[in-house]
Amino acid sequence: MSYRKKANYLRKVLPGGTLRALSAPVRGPVHLLMAVADHFEPAVSPEGGAKRVPLPEQERRLEFWVREYPKAVDRWRDHDGRPFLHTYFYPAEQYDEGLVEMLADHCHSGWGETEIHLHHGYPEPDTENNTRQMLAEFRDRLAFRHRCLAMEEGENQPRYCFVHGNFALANSRDGINCGVDSEMKVLAETGCYADFTLPTGTWHSAQTAKINSLYECALPLDEAVPHRRGIDLVAGRRPQIFPLILQGPLVADLRRSGHSLSPTLETGAITQPNPMNLHRLALWKQAKIRVAGRPNWLFIKLHCHSMDPLQQDVVIGNSFRKFLEELVSGADERKETLHFVTAREMANIALAACDGKDGDPGDYRDYRFKRFKDVPAPTEKTDSVPAAVKG
Repeated sequence: MSYRKKANYLRKVLPGGTLRALSAPVRGPVHLLMAVADHFEPAVSPEGGAKRVPLPEQERRLEFWVREYPKAVDRWRDHDGRPFLHTYFYPAEQYDEGLVEMLADHCHSGWGETEIHLHHGYPEPDTENNTRQMLAEFRDRLAFRHRCLAMEEGENQPRYCFVHGNFALANSRDGINCGVDSEMKVLAETGCYADFTLPTGTWHSAQTAKINSLYECALPLDEAVPHRRGIDLVAGRRPQIFPLILQGPLVADLRRSGHSLSPTLETGAITQPNPMNLHRLALWKQAKIRVAGRPNWLFIKLHCHSMDPLQQDVVIGNSFRKFLEELVSGADERKETLHFVTAREMANIALAACDGKDGDPGDYRDYRFKRFKDVPAPTEKTDSVPAAVKG
């Protein structure tokens, strides 16, 4: 990457990320709301790029995951008795009925939830109409065929959380890997209530200057990158603009940076070179992502690619299990109350805080958006604009 691109990235994120790193550390007592946005791509190839592995290999990977993941996490539970959860953001453009049904069964057994992921705009920019059709069709398959996603009381349209493939949310890479300026409006109109794309990977051009935040878009949803400015979520004020933007941590890691001219940044990415550990946990807390007015509810959104065989150890292997043991067994000493949540549950808890709710955030996992499988099935499907989008 060119020096100019790196400089532009650092200009956006380094001031805020460094201020967070230099601020007073979080010493508790706090409630930690931990979610993993898993960019869940069974077809991903270790060779990278757009290449995909054959279906039998995808089936083998998924069979391994649904068999072994419960064994890895079952012993160590959070304050509410819940296991460490993934939210599986499955790519719409790679839909396979058999694979998604296997994943849905895994989720319905209590090991996570399935949401929507989309790669598009490559090699040519996508269109608004095509994006809308892809999202609506995949939404309805997940909901009506596989009993995934969520519903809000009084609505007929399924609701969902979202991550953008290649991080290019709302055409934030100037036409690359998207091409749809009005994408945020399309998300809103197809039922998306929360986006979990950010932060991007380090040096990525789609990264916004607004970091470590939970917020509403402050710019019109039909223009490119409306999330580059935002209205922070505040206790006692119900948000009006959906989807909400729920970010993960982006903090300068001063211990690892040392005197380097290229500072090390913590982005919440779970990768083989950077497995989860207690030092990183301290940085995730240091990001202080919260609803204003609820300082002891800290939101920690991480992200990973669990189907990439190169990442296996850090998402299900020994390094992951060691971290999970240290996380749970040492929580009392660190004055942490742990809540392992899905993306849907994290959004619900944020909305509960906005409505003035207090106390134990674990009480609000199902506050507004209920799991589709737990509510009576709608009698019809509709693409009408959800009431929440309009306020």
